[in-house]
Amino acid sequence: MSRLSKQPIAIPVGVEVTKNGEMLSVKGPKGELSRSFKDDVVAVTVENGAVTFKKQVDTVFSRALIGTYASHVMNMIEGVTNGFEKKLVVEGVGFRSEVKGKNLEMALGFSHPVVMEIPEGLSATADKNIITISGIDKEKTMQFAAQVRAKKKPEPYKGKGIRYEGEIIRRKQGKKSA
Repeated sequence: MSRLSKQPIAIPVGVEVTKNGEMLSVKGPKGELSRSFKDDVVAVTVENGAVTFKKQVDTVFSRALIGTYASHVMNMIEGVTNGFEKKLVVEGVGFRSEVKGKNLEMALGFSHPVVMEIPEGLSATADKNIITISGIDKEKTMQFAAQVRAKKKPEPYKGKGIRYEGEIIRRKQGKKSA
């Protein structure tokens, strides 16, 4: 059994967690998130200011799912209280990015500008060479950050491209002259 799911998850002040059938809704100061959880595998209960998890059947699937459910609920509570943020660094000569309305426009050395629509519920800012993506849903935030990074992954020789803040790019040695 997952160590995450053994302890009940405390609901902080200002956060409201409700369960309606298979839907679990979390409402907080930053917004509201809801997600469907299968009751026939893992029972999710909200009582006494905490969320608890209990396996309905003891199978490999339920043992795997109980920890996943606990992580999802913790991420939902964290998202509506503090939100999530991912920073990307754009590195390279002539590489730049800017936010125009609901679009993120980037010049990444291609013959055309790369335009990506910012998903609903997320916000993005571009200051100099840093793109900041923030939102209350962890999955959406990190997925969009990965999609932006995939447009121009950092290359190992000069390090040009888009990388996460704090990510270390292993550099290769270039050609040696005789």
